[in-house]
Amino acid sequence: MFPEENTYVNIISYKHDGHIRRSWDQGFVLEANENRFIIVTNKTWVEDDDGHKWYTREPAICYFYSDRWYNVIAMLRETGTYYYCNIASPVLYDGKAVKYIDYDFDYKIFPDGTVMLLDENEYAINRKKMNYPEELDGILHKHMEKLLELYRERKECFSHLDNEERFRQYLEKLSK
Repeated sequence: MFPEENTYVNIISYKHDGHIRRSWDQGFVLEANENRFIIVTNKTWVEDDDGHKWYTREPAICYFYSDRWYNVIAMLRETGTYYYCNIASPVLYDGKAVKYIDYDFDYKIFPDGTVMLLDENEYAINRKKMNYPEELDGILHKHMEKLLELYRERKECFSHLDNEERFRQYLEKLSK
């Protein structure tokens, strides 16, 4: 099952132990098929598991995959496109919300090409605390490498021009 295009869905990020880590109030489904969902968020309310609520500042094109252990958020800022890459379970859709399990590791990629690996300590702590299986560790590291390879080749979600075009499509659909 996948969401209907041109509709809004909630986005919910869980942790391995089942608690909700973060939720987005709404995302506009630009594209959805059995392999991936492309969802646009633009000035969207977000709530963290500590109760902190905030509003996204810039439009973002979010790529969720049904067969990959990551998702990518392309944040379109005046200073360029920033990418926030979550190492996470493949996405599921339950009829109302897009859902995935966040596995702590993140890459932040800056417009100048700098890549930062974030949250290594959080991963080490949560791996022990939530008993991540050994097999899962191997899967996550394998997909971390695949993600970086995709970025180096500037394929799929890492094309600035494609992301600009997707945002233009989103604005066009809203104006109808």
